[in-house]
Amino acid sequence: MTRHFPKAALAVSFLALAAPAVAQDTTVIGVSIPAATHGWAGGMNYHAQATVDRLEEVYPQLDFVLSTASNAAEQVNDIEDMMATRDIAALVVLPFESEPLTGPVQALSESGIWITVVDRGLSVEGIEDLYVAGDNPGFGRVAGEFFTGAMPDGGQIVVLRGIPTTIDNERLAGFEEAIEGSGIEILAAEHGNWNRDDSFTVMQDFLSRYPEIDAVWASDDDMAIGAMAAIDAAGRDDIQFVLGGAGMKEMIQRTMEGDEMVPANVTYPPAMIATAIEMTAVGVTSNAPVSGTFTIGSVLITPENAEQYYYPDSPF
Repeated sequence: MTRHFPKAALAVSFLALAAPAVAQDTTVIGVSIPAATHGWAGGMNYHAQATVDRLEEVYPQLDFVLSTASNAAEQVNDIEDMMATRDIAALVVLPFESEPLTGPVQALSESGIWITVVDRGLSVEGIEDLYVAGDNPGFGRVAGEFFTGAMPDGGQIVVLRGIPTTIDNERLAGFEEAIEGSGIEILAAEHGNWNRDDSFTVMQDFLSRYPEIDAVWASDDDMAIGAMAAIDAAGRDDIQFVLGGAGMKEMIQRTMEGDEMVPANVTYPPAMIATAIEMTAVGVTSNAPVSGTFTIGSVLITPENAEQYYYPDSPF
C-alpha cells in the first residue's frame, strides 16, 4: 500500500542529507518527553526511542539521553538532572505543560544550550532555536470546516480540550474561527487532558447538563473514545457524531468502514518527534542551518482517503 503524508510547510533551511561531521569528543543531546499517558504520546514515545537508537549508529560522535515524565514537575527534574550529570549540548523537549517548563528551559537556553521545542510550545516566545509541530490552528480549522459541512443548519455541540497548553489554545481558536457565523453553538468546552478517563468524566458531566447535544468535537482520538464510552453508557442517541483527531489506527479503521459515529479524523502525526530529534542532530553535527519553524500540516481523513492513513502495525 502506498503511503501518503501531508505536505509540510517549511520555514527553516534544512539540509536533510547532511553527512555526519567528524568530532573528537562525544556531544550529548537530551530528549525530554511526556510518558505514554495516552495513545498519541505512546506513538510519540515509540518514534523517539526508535530515532535515538538509529541516530546513535549514524552519528558515533553523539550520545543521547532520553527521559519520559508523568507530570510537569518530574519533567523539570529530568531536565535539571540532564544538565547536572550529562552536560547536554542540546535539548529536544516536548513540554508536559507549557507554563511550568518555560522557566527551566529558558535558563538552559540562556546558558548556551541549543533548544528544540516540539508540539506544545512554551509560554514565552523566542526561547527555542527550533520549533517542530503540527499546524495547530490548522488542526482546529480543518475540524471546524468539517463541522460546518456536516451541520449546514447549525446545531449545539460540546468541546473536549486537551492539557492547558499553547497548542490547545491555538486549536480552539482555529476551530472557533472556522465555525463563526455557521449557526453552530458551543455549549461548553472543558479540558479532557488528552486522556480517556478524564474525557469520560467530562462527557458524563456534559450529558447530565445538556439534554440535547448534536455533536462532539473531542479534538483527540483518546478523548473521543472516552466521550463515546460515556455516550454509550448514558444511552444517548441524540449525538450525531464525535470528531477526534491525530489518526489513531482504531479510529481510522472505523472511519474507513463507514462508522457514522466516527465519520472523519484530522491528522497530527506523533512521528514529528523523530523529525525534531533528527534535525537537532544535523544542527549539532554540521554547518547546516536548522533554526526556525517546521510545521506539519493537518489533513481531513474521510472514508474516501482513510486507507492512505491506516497503519495496522503502528503502536498508535
